[in-house]
Amino acid sequence: MKKDDLVYVGHMLEMSRDAVARLGGRDRSVFNLDDNLRLALSHLIQTIGEAARRVSDEYRATHPQVPWRAIVGMRHKIVHDYIHVDYETVWETVTNDLPTLVKQLEIIVPE
Repeated sequence: MKKDDLVYVGHMLEMSRDAVARLGGRDRSVFNLDDNLRLALSHLIQTIGEAARRVSDEYRATHPQVPWRAIVGMRHKIVHDYIHVDYETVWETVTNDLPTLVKQLEIIVPE
């Protein structure tokens, strides 16, 4: 494990918590109407993916329960297909995937 791995994984946890908190139980209609919220959540997902991309292969191998490849893939999709961000996917990621990711990362990140 590289020293920076815990920094990046900690950042993933922090940004995941932030995304879930920003949504704060709002329903889909609020999300659809709030450009700032959609942009903020897209950026946070991108940041989570960038941090995951920087985690060493050795660390990833010791924590296979975290979907590293999917997280990095989501980052690539948002960054490289920025003109056509699929906000349905952003919604699903924040409402379904990030709460699970928070739980997974809370287990492996020392507080």
